[in-house]
Amino acid sequence: MRIWFGAMLALPLLAGCVSTVKSVVTAPVKAAGQVVDWSTTSQDEADRNRGRAMREREERLGKLSRQRDKAAEKCERGDHEQCRRAEVLNHEIEAVMAEPM
Repeated sequence: MRIWFGAMLALPLLAGCVSTVKSVVTAPVKAAGQVVDWSTTSQDEADRNRGRAMREREERLGKLSRQRDKAAEKCERGDHEQCRRAEVLNHEIEAVMAEPM
């Protein structure tokens, strides 16, 4: 009976120990979950990254197209160097278009 009574009196004192033990036991699981979160890309992040890549590609294509058009215009006026430049820019545009997204 004394042991039972002593255990009942000690029970409130052990409540803090139980929560500490629980925290210590679950810490590795939480840490592993955080590592997985850091090492994977969510669908939302993937969509944002894809959209950013598409915008950058479109900007690059626009810039190259404008440069090619200016070079082609100068080529029509007789500047043979600009004819070669327009051809190079045209190949560069084709290469950018062929890149996977």
